[in-house]
Amino acid sequence: MQSNPTRNRFVLFFAALFAMLALGGCAGLFNRDAMRVSVAGIEPLDGQGLEMRFAVKLRVQNPNDAPIDFDGVALDLDLNGRAFASGVSDQHGTVPRFGETVLSVPVSVSAFSVARQAFGFASGDAVSKVSYAVRGKLAGGAFGGARFSDSGYVDLPGMGASGY
Repeated sequence: MQSNPTRNRFVLFFAALFAMLALGGCAGLFNRDAMRVSVAGIEPLDGQGLEMRFAVKLRVQNPNDAPIDFDGVALDLDLNGRAFASGVSDQHGTVPRFGETVLSVPVSVSAFSVARQAFGFASGDAVSKVSYAVRGKLAGGAFGGARFSDSGYVDLPGMGASGY
């Protein structure tokens, strides 16, 4: 069996064209600015047994010229550098171009996490601020989604040294 040189050139040309288009598309994706995610609120939910449940509201801002589609959300919440809560949601949607949306993710807090935090507060000095860190992922898209993180402090009124 003989190979056809014209056919081989044709296949090689289309393979090269496909590779250039694919790499050009990837380059456009890597030029995107990171989305901005911040904690917009926390609301209590009904828990079971010794666990507590909360709905963590996340404000997701898209500073890009293209919408971000997502199909699932996962997040972890740390307080004072210690793991505190985690949650997932199968919600899906789109963060519009140069737009924002608020997502609600239910999280669970085990009794052990609550006890660990309480012992941390009891063994230290008077606490007026609590540090938090949120890490997570919006699933979906061509490369499996986009990761996010946010951190900061929450002021606890009346809990500092002057609050006695």
